[in-house]
Amino acid sequence: MDDISDRDWYAADTATFGDRLAAAREAQGATQKTLARRMGIALKTLEGWENDLREPRANKLQMLSGILDVSMSWLLTGKGQGVQPETNPELPEVTELLREMRQIRTEMQQSAERLGVLEKRLKKVIMQPS
Repeated sequence: MDDISDRDWYAADTATFGDRLAAAREAQGATQKTLARRMGIALKTLEGWENDLREPRANKLQMLSGILDVSMSWLLTGKGQGVQPETNPELPEVTELLREMRQIRTEMQQSAERLGVLEKRLKKVIMQPS
């Protein structure tokens, strides 16, 4: 993801698909760029999955499961063969802060995508002959 150590925000009871995907990728020691290349997908696609902006199709989900050595069920629901979260019970405040920061980052990415769509629409309107 970013410069933040993603291991600190992962908690099994609140994890999303994107959280589980990022945790499994990190457990394998892979970067987003490396996993995207292995999957034959764009880096932006993988980022969208990890940020819960998009979801993979069934064939890509199956491929992720195999590459990351976790079950498809675990990726989708958190139940089944997956990775175990690292816990640090002494720092619940830090965990919550990192979780909230990740949520804000996701919201900002969604807003940026929406802004891009609006900019394209505005350009189209401006470029139309009067």
